[in-house]
Amino acid sequence: IVVDNGSTDGSVEMVRSAFPAVHLIVNRDNRGFPAANNQGLAVAQGRYALILNPDTEIVGDALATLVAFADAHPDVGIVGPQLLNPDGTVQSSRRRFPTLATAFFESTWLQRYGPRRILEHYYVLDRPDDRVQDVDWLYGAAFMARREAVAQVGLLDEGYFMYSEELDWCRRFRDAGWRVVYLPTAQVIHYGGKSSEQVIAARHIHFQTSKVRYFRKYHGRMAAEALRWFLLGNYLWQLGLEGGKWLLGHKRPLRAARIDAYRQVLRSRLK
Repeated sequence: IVVDNGSTDGSVEMVRSAFPAVHLIVNRDNRGFPAANNQGLAVAQGRYALILNPDTEIVGDALATLVAFADAHPDVGIVGPQLLNPDGTVQSSRRRFPTLATAFFESTWLQRYGPRRILEHYYVLDRPDDRVQDVDWLYGAAFMARREAVAQVGLLDEGYFMYSEELDWCRRFRDAGWRVVYLPTAQVIHYGGKSSEQVIAARHIHFQTSKVRYFRKYHGRMAAEALRWFLLGNYLWQLGLEGGKWLLGHKRPLRAARIDAYRQVLRSRLK
């Protein structure tokens, strides 16, 4: 099953021509990651559903390995492979649930200055990446969900457009008593970010609004508003820094692009 989310590069025609047996769902516009995957889940009929990004490559018998593990462990709701970078190094894909402290530092300009223990705990750096292990959640580039568990917890939350939807889904699986497992004996290459890397402002807005939505949903309005205003202040500070560098004549095209992106983020108010 392939869901095309408003592409304009000939992908639809290529799939129809080269893979006529594929069940192709074509969206006129980009409906977002959760909504598009839900369209595929709605027509899937197997006992497992594999969520797989378009910028991935399955290594060897990874799919059979995932299925065999899930068959042998009926309490596992989601199982995900080890993700690899194109050069063969391990890509970080295991996570613990974020705290408010995590949210203030992770993927902001403060990340390099934050307490190492907070982010090391969040990224599960205290465990080896070659060991099968239960985790809080897995990065959504590739993972397999049990149909029975999906029927219980529901589909992906379409209130997210992109980012944090897999965090939300895994949390719902865990809250319902299902295990989420990282399985490094199955491997998938993830080329990373190809669907959003050209649109800097949109990527920032989607990432941060999804983060705020998650905290509103699971930690309450006060925590979410504190995070939202902190993030807006962070972008205002970055806007000032980039403006100063532009005035000094340092890499002006780069500074102008960043200034425009940060202005768009601030205008969105991350709502």
